[in-house]
Parts: sequence; structure tokens; C-alpha cells
Amino acid sequence: MRGVDLVPSPDTAELHHIAAGAYAWLQQPHRHGRPNAGVIVDDTGIVVVDTLLVPSQAEALNDALTSFGVPVRTAVYTSSHAEFTGGSGTFRFAARYGTQLTSTLMDQPPNTEAFQATAPRGGPRVRRPRHPAGEPHGGCRVWLTEGVCIVPTIGQMDSNLVVFVPGADTLFAGAMCTFGVTPNCFDGDPLVWADSLGDLAELAGRVVPGVGHLGGPADLLALQAYLWACAEADGDVSRLASGPWHTWSDRHLDDVNVWRAAMLAAGDRSVPPAMLRPAGPGLRLSPAITPRW
Repeated sequence: MRGVDLVPSPDTAELHHIAAGAYAWLQQPHRHGRPNAGVIVDDTGIVVVDTLLVPSQAEALNDALTSFGVPVRTAVYTSSHAEFTGGSGTFRFAARYGTQLTSTLMDQPPNTEAFQATAPRGGPRVRRPRHPAGEPHGGCRVWLTEGVCIVPTIGQMDSNLVVFVPGADTLFAGAMCTFGVTPNCFDGDPLVWADSLGDLAELAGRVVPGVGHLGGPADLLALQAYLWACAEADGDVSRLASGPWHTWSDRHLDDVNVWRAAMLAAGDRSVPPAMLRPAGPGLRLSPAITPRW
């Protein structure tokens, strides 16, 4: 059965200790709408990697962080998409880092009609990044502290960030990774994304995805293979090759990803028609604001 969880999991969210001040806030069930966040703690404060989808999710995370006794000083956005920025208003005093593209897109009015049609349980409350942290083409890494590095990358959208913590052998991949969950490449580039994942696989032995379970380089390579398979399907989802992705959740996004790859190959950068289906036939997406989905 495609895209169906036979035994639905209850909604849960927990803070998991990884190593050396690094934690992962993991939400279940593993699907879009229940994103993860990264947490890095030292004596001076907390770095949060992504701020979840809606304020209620971010507030639960913020409540869990009070036990550390230090403030959230920094928020890093790995993407402009609402799934990773929608709760940012909860961390109102944090310095914010994102790419210049993320900052520009978050300055635009949110596409609330699309958001309510596809994720009706609340709306995002966002605060734009004030500190552009480099661009993927010729950009440089930014060290927030001696042990926390922001790395520019690309693929899930036209510019992304990830956060590398060498002392914990951990990569907080954010929007660049979904493990056990079909990615959503409606405004990304599957082939560019796949190439970037090959580079990220060399950084750390442990990877915290933006959506899904904790993983490592093997999960990165499985996601890479899926994105290549979407391009090789040549616009026909029935030609999508077999692979571990046949057990992933949110399989309805296969259509979006296969169509996106074929449209890019034809020089068409518009939103795949399959992305409009959950929102209903009357909704239209402006290319200027679709990355805020």
C-alpha cells in the first residue's frame, strides 16, 4: 500500500542526547508536518537548528530547553520552508542565521491559503534571519563557536544550510535530509540535491534529518539514490526504480519529485502540478512565494 502507515504512531516529541552537548528534538510519526530540530548546548547558550512547523511545536521544544538553564541565543534556518521556520517567533531573542535567499523569501507575505489547505492545524509565525551565512556557490563555512560550523549547500532549494558539530561527529542536516520519509522537492533540483548529499556524507558519522529517524551516511546515500531514480523515471512515476524508498512514508510525493525532475530537464522551473493536488483545484501558487510553503 503506497503512502499508508498500517499502524499509525501517536504524536510524540522528545529530546534525545547524542554526544558532547548535541541533542536532537525528534517528532513522531515520521512524516512531513512533524519535523525535527537540532539543539547544541554549551555554557553560554543554545543553538537551535530549525524552528519546526508551527508555534505549538516550537513552544514544546522551548519548554524542554528550560532545563539547561541557559538561553536560546542562536537559530539557524536550513531552508525557508515553513516546516523549518514556522515556529521561529517562539525564540524571539535569538540571533538568526540563514542564506540570503532564505532571508529574501521570508520577507515576502506567507502563502497562508496554501498552508491552511495542506497543513490546517495552525499557522506559522516566522522571524527572518538577520545574518546571511554564506551561499552555496563559492560560499564559506561560518563558525558560530569553536565547535559549531554552518556549512552552505544546495538542492532542497536554491540555497540551503546544514550545521556540523565535529566534536559530536554529528551533522544537523535539516531540510537537506528526510530519513524513512519521502522528500519534497517541489522547488528544488533532484540532481543537484543528490550531488550535494554525496559531499555531506563525508562530514560526520551521525546525521539528524529535518524529518524522520536518526541516521548516518548510509541513509544519505539511500536518499541520494532515490533522487537519482526520480530523475531517471523521466516524468513517469510508474517507472520509478525499486529501492528502500518503497517502505518510506509520504509516498504521494513521488509524483511531485518525478515531475519536478522532468520539468527541470525541459527548462520549466514552475511548481509541479502534483504539488497542487492536496490544496484543491482552485489554488494557484506564485513562484515568488512557494518556498515559504
